[in-house]
Amino acid sequence: MKICEEIQAFIWKSAAENNCNAYLIENDKRILIDPGHAHLLRHVESALQETTSGMAGIDIVLVTHGHPDHLEGATPLKKSALFAMSEKEYHLLKKLAGRYIQCPEPDFFLQEGTLLIGGETFEVLETPGHSPASLCFYWPKRRALFSGDVVFDRSIGRTDIPGGDSAQLKKSIERLAKLDIEYLLPGHGEPVIGKAAVEENFRVIENYWFRSL
Repeated sequence: MKICEEIQAFIWKSAAENNCNAYLIENDKRILIDPGHAHLLRHVESALQETTSGMAGIDIVLVTHGHPDHLEGATPLKKSALFAMSEKEYHLLKKLAGRYIQCPEPDFFLQEGTLLIGGETFEVLETPGHSPASLCFYWPKRRALFSGDVVFDRSIGRTDIPGGDSAQLKKSIERLAKLDIEYLLPGHGEPVIGKAAVEENFRVIENYWFRSL
């Protein structure tokens, strides 16, 4: 699915398997966000095979948080691409489930602040709640927010898993709602496209989901 100029979405639609949406940014560098499970990487691989460079053409893989359905696919991609994630999430993952989850050694760690990749500038936002140190990526140029499992279309991330925190999640969502967003690109479900639709989505979340946090 083409989201806009320079952004492709690989939306996971199978109800029988747990995997996440992946997103490709194409400009002078090719950035893949949240590749998903390694054994379910086929939905990304098949889409990339339609391009001239395919999997081998990915320059860098970024992941929003340390859950296997978002990062395991970085292992086969690590052969030719750089890999980056939160340092806190990486060490927590290794401590709790290092023997069971595939996760390559990051080439560098991501933290709150500005991230320069090629000629593009992104903002890395620390958004804990679904996981202790999950990250969202905001691309001001396209007003695109890659929200991982923090916020979805009319829904929010779970907090009933290890490291989840409802109060932190609420604060993270309130922070994201202040951004100028044209494309809300979540880790699961459908993208929310259009500034008015994104603003309405945050209102629905505030009016309904915040009552349960």
